[in-house]
Amino acid sequence: MSERRQLLNLAYRMLGSLTDAEDVVQETCTRWYAMSPTQQEAIESPGAWLTKLAGRICLNLLGSARTRRETYVGEWIPEPLPDPTEWITRSAGGAGVDPADRITLDESVTMAFLIVFESMTPAEGVAFVLHDVFRYPFPEVAEIVGRSPAACRQLASSARRRRVAAARAEVSPNATRQASVVRWFKAAWEAQDIEALLSLLDPGATEISDGGGRAIARLLPIEGAQQIAHVYLTIARFAPPRTILECTVNGRPGLAIESEGRIETVFAFKVSDDDRITHIWAVRNPDKLHPWQLS
Repeated sequence: MSERRQLLNLAYRMLGSLTDAEDVVQETCTRWYAMSPTQQEAIESPGAWLTKLAGRICLNLLGSARTRRETYVGEWIPEPLPDPTEWITRSAGGAGVDPADRITLDESVTMAFLIVFESMTPAEGVAFVLHDVFRYPFPEVAEIVGRSPAACRQLASSARRRRVAAARAEVSPNATRQASVVRWFKAAWEAQDIEALLSLLDPGATEISDGGGRAIARLLPIEGAQQIAHVYLTIARFAPPRTILECTVNGRPGLAIESEGRIETVFAFKVSDDDRITHIWAVRNPDKLHPWQLS
């Protein structure tokens, strides 16, 4: 049980889903407890054994998960994570912060990173996360991925060079500056100030919404500052009464919309080093917002 947090952190980074990550941890623990005490005692390092098993389960799930996403309604965005130390002050007795309170919020769980991870092949992604994020040596990665250490080194290098390096071409500002940009965006949105919104959005900005067929959301991305600003002004004018909350989303400043005591949308942002918003990810699928609910 002491390995649960490590396993959950590993699985979430690979799958981008708290629900699937919990299932991986449950399956891993089930297989451990299915063994006899003698079989368990024969395993020299239970933690390493559990990690290898969880990694293999994730690798198998990645293939089927990406097949399911081909039939997903609209755009698919990873499940957003709240900051439990922040969100517990809003929730009723801490309800809704588990299991997200066991995820370590760092660079490897930002929405931008998880989106890049989705562009990798399953083998590339698993090799990269195990080696670059969790610092497992390539011989151990090879046992999980089912390839040679040299092949795993190449997989991780390819992911790092072609995917991650490209995604980090835009250098994000520090959290304090990003929080200011997000706060200004919130104020401009509430004031329905189109000029202020345009000054905060990069001309080539992209907005992606995820409703999953369970909530109203645009099926295709919105491209360009003008289009995004006009859509958000329309929402401000015609949406029912709601409260826009400043919050932390996957370790970075973001926003959440509360309506009638429930969080209905969570927004993650990517901000460039010139303080312009380049990406907005809006998660509306209620199946992905359980950790955010206030009661």
